[in-house]
Amino acid sequence: MLTRFSKCFSFTASRDWLYRHTFTVAGLRSDVTDLGDGTIMHCWVPKLHNPSKPTLVLVHGFGANAMWQYGEHLRHFITHFNLYVPDLLFFGGSFTSRPERTESFQAVCLKKLMEAHGVERLSLVGISYGGFVGYSLVAQFPEVVEKLVLCCAGVCLEEIDMKNGLFTVSSLDDASSILLPQTPDKLRELMRLSFVKPARVVPSYFLEDFIHVMCKDYIEQKKELLLAILKDRHLPNLPKIKQLPTLIMWGEQDQIFPLELGHRLKRHIGENAQMVIIKNAGHALNIEKSKEFARHLKSFLIDSNSCPSSPASLKEQIQKTLPFDFNRYWSGWGALAWCVALLLLQPIFETKLFVMLLIIFLLNFSLCFLFLHST
Repeated sequence: MLTRFSKCFSFTASRDWLYRHTFTVAGLRSDVTDLGDGTIMHCWVPKLHNPSKPTLVLVHGFGANAMWQYGEHLRHFITHFNLYVPDLLFFGGSFTSRPERTESFQAVCLKKLMEAHGVERLSLVGISYGGFVGYSLVAQFPEVVEKLVLCCAGVCLEEIDMKNGLFTVSSLDDASSILLPQTPDKLRELMRLSFVKPARVVPSYFLEDFIHVMCKDYIEQKKELLLAILKDRHLPNLPKIKQLPTLIMWGEQDQIFPLELGHRLKRHIGENAQMVIIKNAGHALNIEKSKEFARHLKSFLIDSNSCPSSPASLKEQIQKTLPFDFNRYWSGWGALAWCVALLLLQPIFETKLFVMLLIIFLLNFSLCFLFLHST
């Protein structure tokens, strides 16, 4: 009976649907742009671009799609910026038939995407792999980016670092098996490496469901993306960013890209970069320390611009634009709605099985969001 139930209900797909609703309520719409040459990119874009606002692009890392990595943070920026949240190639709704797999090509496609939407200047936040793409965008098109935020982005790694034991894995095959998990055990390992305090007990069903929904598409292409990151990578060949305000944010206990890479990046960029180290945080600091993550982003992107909005008016704007806290909505009315649905389905199940399903369901909302949403 449980197997039959799992085939018709997915917690991960339900969560994904709710994220779509959240983005829509926030004033964004889903858009697909054909860039030509077999390349299409999906992006959440403003329903109405306001020329008086600056533009902020939020670029995700490996893991689930962009919604899962930035859904909790929309409310902090939606009143201050025209927000664009793209899916990089081979994530979400973006794809290319071209053979290129480098972050340089991803950056070129991102530039074309922004041009297609009439955006000439922007600030950019890049988490992990998204930071690689953001750095490359600045290196290739320095006139485009006004401010840059790099979060746990090992841009300054070198090919020899793998051999020298800087990482917890000894080969790219090991890395890809963890970063692209295909079994519950591998997803647990990814969670362990990404969080300082990962969930101790997550039922295999939830992990299998997450893998089935989020980790089955474009596996080989994503492996090629990982290979391209490290291949022939040498720090002296990495272009230096000049005259660009840059914030580097890192989890103190990052086991994916160790903190040494953050210090290396700060030295490489120089005086234009400020570095923030988040204590008791790992690689997924945007989830594990979401409040600190948002606070530092706001301080760098908004407060330094002397935004005229008063606290009261800002609160009113946020309530108008995004009239609920996502987690509160999901754990409150959302959970209640699903509980009612389960109650209506009770006649289908035996009593003991129904009680078990209800308990598992309620546990999901306290545990599910400890899944790795980004790497």
